[in-house]
Amino acid sequence: MLRGQTLPWRAVLHQTPRPLLRRPFLASPRYNATFRSTLSSARLRDSLPSSSRAFSASSIRRKEKPPPEDSKDGSEEKEEHETSQNDKEPERAPESRRKGADSGKNVPSADQVAPARRKDRSSDKERAVGEEVKKEANASDGKGNSNDTPSPIPPSDGPADSKPSGASSGGNSGNDDSGKKGKKASGEKALQKPAVPDVYPQVMAIPIAKRPLFPGFYKAITIRDPNVAVAIQDMMKRGQPYVGAFLFKDDNADGDVIEKLDDVYDTGVFAQITAAYPLRGEGSGVTAVLYPHRRIKISSLLPPGENTKAATPPPAPTSEDKTTEKRGDVVASFEEGAPEPAPKDHYEPTSFLKKHPVSLVNVENLAEEPFDKKNPVIRAVTSEIVNVCKEIATLNPLFRDQISAFYTDQFPGNLSDEPAKLADFAAAVSAGELHEMQEVLETMNIEERLPKALVVLKKELMNAQLQSKITKDVEAKIQKRQREYWLMEQMKGIKRELGIESDGKEKLVEKFKEKAEKLAMPEVVKKVFDEEINKLAHLEPAASEFNVTRNYLDWLTQIPWGQKSVENFGVKNAVSVLDEDHYGLKDVKDRILEFIAVGKLRGTVEGKILCLVGPPGVGKTSIGKSIARALNRQYYRFSVGGLTDVAEIKGHRRTYVGALPGRIIQALKKCQTENPLILIDEVDKIGRGHQGDPSSALLELLDPEQNNSFLDHYMDVPVDLSKVLFVCTANVTDTIPRPLLDRMELIELSGYVADEKMAIAERYLAPAARELTGLKDVDVNLERDAIEELIKSYCRESGVRNLKKQIEKVYRKAAFKIVQDLGEDVMSEEAALTEAGKAAQEESKEHEPADPAQVPIEPEKSTTEIPRLALKVPDSVHLSIGKGTLKDYVGPPVFTADRLYDKFPPGVTMGLAWTSMGGAALYVECILENALNHNSRPGLEITGNLQNVMKESTHIAYSFAKSVMARQFPENQFFEKAKVHLHCPEGAVPKDGPSAGITMASALLSLALNHSLEPTVAMTGELTVTGKVLRIGGLREKTVAARRAGATKILFPADNTSDWLELPENIKEGIEGHPVNWYSEVFDLLFPGLDQEAARTVWQKALAKPKKGSEEANEE
Repeated sequence: MLRGQTLPWRAVLHQTPRPLLRRPFLASPRYNATFRSTLSSARLRDSLPSSSRAFSASSIRRKEKPPPEDSKDGSEEKEEHETSQNDKEPERAPESRRKGADSGKNVPSADQVAPARRKDRSSDKERAVGEEVKKEANASDGKGNSNDTPSPIPPSDGPADSKPSGASSGGNSGNDDSGKKGKKASGEKALQKPAVPDVYPQVMAIPIAKRPLFPGFYKAITIRDPNVAVAIQDMMKRGQPYVGAFLFKDDNADGDVIEKLDDVYDTGVFAQITAAYPLRGEGSGVTAVLYPHRRIKISSLLPPGENTKAATPPPAPTSEDKTTEKRGDVVASFEEGAPEPAPKDHYEPTSFLKKHPVSLVNVENLAEEPFDKKNPVIRAVTSEIVNVCKEIATLNPLFRDQISAFYTDQFPGNLSDEPAKLADFAAAVSAGELHEMQEVLETMNIEERLPKALVVLKKELMNAQLQSKITKDVEAKIQKRQREYWLMEQMKGIKRELGIESDGKEKLVEKFKEKAEKLAMPEVVKKVFDEEINKLAHLEPAASEFNVTRNYLDWLTQIPWGQKSVENFGVKNAVSVLDEDHYGLKDVKDRILEFIAVGKLRGTVEGKILCLVGPPGVGKTSIGKSIARALNRQYYRFSVGGLTDVAEIKGHRRTYVGALPGRIIQALKKCQTENPLILIDEVDKIGRGHQGDPSSALLELLDPEQNNSFLDHYMDVPVDLSKVLFVCTANVTDTIPRPLLDRMELIELSGYVADEKMAIAERYLAPAARELTGLKDVDVNLERDAIEELIKSYCRESGVRNLKKQIEKVYRKAAFKIVQDLGEDVMSEEAALTEAGKAAQEESKEHEPADPAQVPIEPEKSTTEIPRLALKVPDSVHLSIGKGTLKDYVGPPVFTADRLYDKFPPGVTMGLAWTSMGGAALYVECILENALNHNSRPGLEITGNLQNVMKESTHIAYSFAKSVMARQFPENQFFEKAKVHLHCPEGAVPKDGPSAGITMASALLSLALNHSLEPTVAMTGELTVTGKVLRIGGLREKTVAARRAGATKILFPADNTSDWLELPENIKEGIEGHPVNWYSEVFDLLFPGLDQEAARTVWQKALAKPKKGSEEANEE
């Protein structure tokens, strides 16, 4: 509504001409809401009273003064004409209102409330005029044209203005026939459509974003610039609502004024503002509805800001204007059939806009190039566009009304007659790219425009097809779930009617009671069960407590109260099972046989807690499964490595959401016996966190005196675990808490020697690898020397895990070589299928539809593997892998020598160390940093990543070596003048422990005496400053490491003699053991043929003081 007007609310709402399409043009989303209201207004416009429609802001204007060049007579005629019109206004106004009442009787109004009064005041002649108005209006609505002007709003019954807005006022005011035919002419001209000027050389340019406008299709735009909004209001008042709309080149650009000509495309549309509404919540902005008429092109831009002032609202109308408005001097602009005055060169229709800082452009019309309607290319593309539109209409219901209205309004005849309109329609209804839409707008050749519009429309079809596919998928999922739900409800209702199914809660209570009757629950547990079952019976199924109680009763009835598996106490069976699965491990096997023997004598066995400690890969975890099989017990394994939550052991409180019992109760539920074998793996790597200390939680679990009444937090009833056989595994015992270690029976597993590895590889690893790689029935032979080479040069660790990987690698390479030699055509794809596979393939073909496009989309699909036949390798294939060809399968050797030194230089000895991976040879090297002379100073430097305990051992060995030299070789002053550097190789490996004491002392004495030691002698033992050799640990692992390094003699503390005697003979084979109590015994074994005289005088010459004369000569 324009400023200064007081229109009825219906006139404000319905002041837009009826659009050509029922559905608005697909513009930017922010315009849709406003445009929907605009379309609603357009559809209801014809039913409004004429008195309301006469004030439409899109089709009225005020009469303007003529240009200064007009003659005075013309002014006098205008004044005389205005006077005559003012005099006739009182008698025409009732007639106009009566016509409006007749033409708008479809909409409730004040005139319809009193039909009798309106009927009395209407004459027969007025009714006839009203019927004529309705007929012509209906004819104009049904047979429109995309380039026709929207239906005008009938003005008051005064003479119609026949001039373009802003032109001279002279015209029909001086017509002699106007008095005679005034009433008839006013009725006819009121129904005429406003004529759009063919030439409009200068317009206000409005830039638009996102997509261009096309002739014949409405679009609503939002104007936020107050200057442009005021200019639009001024244009609407003057009856010149014409602008040029041009598209921004930048997608992100925004604004209402064109600053530079390069910011927009030069081709746009000449559009009419059919309606303008103020923005809600914003006082300065408007929403304008544009109706494009034709294509135009910018020839020049008049930048805003030249000779302009700040935009202000239009001045209030003068008394003369008010009088004129009251008298009905508001007429429709540009009526058809009105004579237009001759254009004048000095006249500019947009001159009044120069006072506003807006974009004014000089434009020229773009005419479509002539074309042949019978051109086969045009006819073919036109038909394709029609087909694509039909497909979109079938896929997207939102397009259906729009396409139907377009066909009805635009093409009452043959489509091939208007290909230009069809191309514009195809681009207008599509959501294409900005440049594609602009190309359609800029193309004036119809034969070129149609394919471009078709490409844009095809993309819209693809989007519609994708949207339809997604919609079908979603609907299919929803329908499937809904169908399942209704079927389940119907099935429940049928069962309820037949009496098959009782109430769910009662059935649940009966199920729990039946389970409890089959179990031998203790009295305490039975009492808790009765309480919980009574609680469940009185709870509503919808209550949250119901699910908690039901889950608790479910766990309570799934614990195997009183259920035990029958144990096998056959010793021979146990021996055969253990030997079948593992080679060696005599200590573990003897302990299990003792366990079975006791059970056989007593008739029953109690649970025990065993802890297997050893390096990785020696079979600690796998032996647990073999023990369970030998005893005929159920097996359950879980690892506690890195565990930091006590609840994993003892469960969660029932009050927590999603609470569960601990792993022990879960093990009983899975095994369904009270006497399973539970393997707790990696017990030495258990963690500790803010959620508690799980190692402390294991104290109750692994204590034979307490686990007969183990209390889980979730179960909250005592559970008897005394019959469970717990087997724990660990690599070291240092990280196991002492109270927990005290509760377990330790069984140490040492690493395997070469003979044991060979037996394991031949009996277990090689056959398993052949079967795994499909070479079980193929003549592939891994020779014994190849296995020995693998053990010696590739796999020197204590376990056999790496050896297993290398053997599997050899057989995989062999399988690949065999398949490669046989070729790809040995067995065709058809021959490889089994009978079941062929049947499955045929079945899949039967269910496969002929048309792939009609394949229904399943929300979930299950895949099955089609059975295939194994490749039959001919018997002629033979492959042997020996030591010489091993490199082709596993690469070059990792270890190239048995030991670091073939011959020791003075100052080098070989010690023995224990690690979590097993035993290892530890070499100690000592060198003299500087040449000895009488002025040199002693010192000791230590390297090799030695930790605190080993550093102390180094200093003890250094002090003891100096003591030995002072007592036995006082003339040898080596340690008094020598700076020694002691190093242990492999500096990246941290080293700690006291057992290298005698090794370091021997290396220092070897350097001081300049005497090399035997490279086949290894030693271990802690040394005190007095020379006492103390007990060490890991003698078995160190002996295995010594044998692996090629040692033939081992020196160890005498306190470890019992450990030496317990070693298997295969480990001690070829090694001579020498227990020692004091280092003097070690010295005698290391330096048996030492030349005493040479030992005393070895450094005498180097340490001798030079004579005085030689000193002076040296100084000169």
